[in-house]
Amino acid sequence: MFFDTHTHLGSRQFDADLPAVLQRARAAGVTRMVAPAVDLDNARKLLALAENEPDIRVAVGIHPCDADTVSGTGWIEELRVLAQHPKVCAIGEIGLDYFHAPPEGWTVETWRAHQAVVLHAQLGLASELGLNVILHNRESWDDLTAQVLPFSGRLRGVFHCFTGTMEQAGPLLERGHLISFTGIVSFKNAGVIAGTARQVPAGQFMLETDAPYLAPVPHRGKRCEPAHVADTARAVSALRGVTVEEIAEMTTRTALGFFRGF
Repeated sequence: MFFDTHTHLGSRQFDADLPAVLQRARAAGVTRMVAPAVDLDNARKLLALAENEPDIRVAVGIHPCDADTVSGTGWIEELRVLAQHPKVCAIGEIGLDYFHAPPEGWTVETWRAHQAVVLHAQLGLASELGLNVILHNRESWDDLTAQVLPFSGRLRGVFHCFTGTMEQAGPLLERGHLISFTGIVSFKNAGVIAGTARQVPAGQFMLETDAPYLAPVPHRGKRCEPAHVADTARAVSALRGVTVEEIAEMTTRTALGFFRGF
């Protein structure tokens, strides 16, 4: 019934009890999950997991906060091989992050430049392989969209954990890209995001948990799990004045059209 389009099943926070986490997700009606990687090792870990789980697919990519794990050009060839695994449905999580401080040994300028190089290489790979991308933005909106929009028509991106306005979303949606909502839409102080969730047209948004982060009400402050995408669906259904079943069907249909291999 529900489709969690972004759940970090490879997080160390799930290492001790992942089978129970997956069991709770399925009991809550979650029928499909996409697990995005943050680096090459994490991608391999997720692919090993997905091989035994028919309802899980993997996005492979280098997260901007992990861009220091790659250098030169050999890494993109490693990623190319991983991306051709039959369980891979997208390239991700990729993007730009200007919120977190640079790692030791990097200046703000060199760190942002390196993130941009890593992002551009992955957008090119996704375009070459016919895969869509899962995008991370943290205080980098203008630079991120400037990199992604020229690829419109060659690939589609989902701007995950979207927290912006319809004015920001509009140009992306017009070019075929999507946005995705986390449990933040259920918060009392959701603000503009709640308004965006009310207005965005059907077929142009998906749901996610970003587990183990951003647990929705009534789990706020606790570890988030893929089961909680049902609570996010309930919050969006209340905002839009439709049934939870309608939200589940609508967002699942959108996700199936976006991700390869389900």
